[in-house]
Amino acid sequence: MAFYFTGVRSFPKLWKSNPYLGLGQGHSYVSLFLKDCDGIRNQQKWFSLKTMSPQNTKAMNLLIAKVRYGRKGDEGSNKQVSSESPHMFAAGAAKKRSQMNPSSKDHDLLPVGNIIQLPTKPLNSEEWDKLKEEFKEKANFENWIISQMVKCHSSVDVAKSVLAWVAAKNSGIVGYDLLVKYLSLCVFHKQTSEIIDVYEIMKARYKCLEPAGSTLLIRGLSHTDRWREALLLLEDMRKVITPSKRNYNDCIQGALFHQDVNVAWNLYQELLGHDIVPMLETLKAFFDFGKDIKDDQYSNKLQDILLYLRNNQLYPGESFAHSIKTWFESVPGEQWKGQFTTIQQSGQCLGCGKTLESIHLSSEEYEFLKGKIMNDVIDGGDQYKKTTPQELKRFQNFVKCCPPFDIVIDGLNVAKMFPKARESQVLLDVVSQLAKQNLHVLVLGRKHMLTQNSRWRKDDMEKVQKHASCFFADNISEDDPYLLYATLHSGNHCKFITNDLMRDHKACLPDARTQHLFFKWQQAHQLAITSRHPGSKITFQHILNYDTVVQTTGDSWHVPYDEELVERYSYEVPTRWLCLHRKT
Repeated sequence: MAFYFTGVRSFPKLWKSNPYLGLGQGHSYVSLFLKDCDGIRNQQKWFSLKTMSPQNTKAMNLLIAKVRYGRKGDEGSNKQVSSESPHMFAAGAAKKRSQMNPSSKDHDLLPVGNIIQLPTKPLNSEEWDKLKEEFKEKANFENWIISQMVKCHSSVDVAKSVLAWVAAKNSGIVGYDLLVKYLSLCVFHKQTSEIIDVYEIMKARYKCLEPAGSTLLIRGLSHTDRWREALLLLEDMRKVITPSKRNYNDCIQGALFHQDVNVAWNLYQELLGHDIVPMLETLKAFFDFGKDIKDDQYSNKLQDILLYLRNNQLYPGESFAHSIKTWFESVPGEQWKGQFTTIQQSGQCLGCGKTLESIHLSSEEYEFLKGKIMNDVIDGGDQYKKTTPQELKRFQNFVKCCPPFDIVIDGLNVAKMFPKARESQVLLDVVSQLAKQNLHVLVLGRKHMLTQNSRWRKDDMEKVQKHASCFFADNISEDDPYLLYATLHSGNHCKFITNDLMRDHKACLPDARTQHLFFKWQQAHQLAITSRHPGSKITFQHILNYDTVVQTTGDSWHVPYDEELVERYSYEVPTRWLCLHRKT
């Protein structure tokens, strides 16, 4: 095995009026002469706002319907897009987008130097002395070489020869750091006898252990006959720090392995009491243990685990999903049947035909989220780092003067979605397509977009302003707070278009429930553009109609899970489901 060692060391908002007169049917423009809302009486501005007929629900529904159809010839049919056409938040979608838009620059390769061939068999003291001399620039060769062995998962016997060499030079003493590194290798290779030997040495020599050493010993002892001593180490750790979810996992796995289910459940409840999110393999272990057990109390606890997954938006992996399926089907007399499936865009399960819970918020949830966004993101966030209270106030007054919008567009973000195209033309194409459906559109932009250059043509931007209400902010201003404000203020029907995933703003929200409601609202309201061909229609990805969380109706369970070979980012949701229902 070769180891390669690398030695690397304030202007106000610009409220844009529309100079055009020849407007289409049902459209008109009204000029408003308003005083500056911040009380600066010497400043007065002309505002020209596009007026619309009342909220066009029919047109909005048509837009959403068209989003769900893939090709130009399908508009008049009822043919659904294949489930293979992912939505913006589908697992693996971000990976595919990055592959379609690779960076133009190759990643720099780190230089490789100081190549060492790690020993593949134990060395004696003379051989270690010779190897140390070859690497005399290493300040602590012993720690360095065993660290490389840990990284490369070298043989325990080879690492043990390092300890023997060190002990021979130091009157039989091996330092704590070396012992911990050696212990790490023993745990990796599951060398039980060696783990116990190191444990005895440490117990005799040190009154207390630091967390790294305790963690390794807990893991190493949990599946041995001395597993209860791992519980004592956990107890000692509690006196100093809160143990990690890995520590609890190892102890719970050890208790289940040794058939002490009461200890396992008690440790699980203790873990939850510390507000620690358990490892998924911990939860999987309870399902694996419960196979073929007819115990109503145990069954209720497992179903509580499924509800915990739901309430915390956690998704089991594929192996865990198989364990859930196996347990349900193994419970004597229950007659559960499971299958792995997908969900249609309508929200109907292809396995059992049931319709999943809607992604859309209730009116109470919407008002709650709206209040939280206004308080914690718009008013209480860090948006004033890139704008001013006066600027934001002018925007809020502008929105109040307008009828509710159907679509809010992050103009700069949308314009840059297709780098080879002229930015103003991309924005115009999107706005024009939406305007043809009689939708009330708001475009949020920056002042520089109105300056004639090769990327921003004045005639394009004039056409944009003909088809949509526009608000152009200072060039340094942050767009997202304006987009969120306008969308939420317009009502639950309003959608927004941007590629920004709003992760920073989600993080500003105070608790898990609010963050979940925000993500749920985002999935139901954020439109993503998938393709654009000059002279033809813009194609949007479909929006989810159902909520991707564990859900039950009593006689059925639906569990979204992560496929093994699909890379899912934290802001994405799985597309595969475990469908469980009772046989009739």
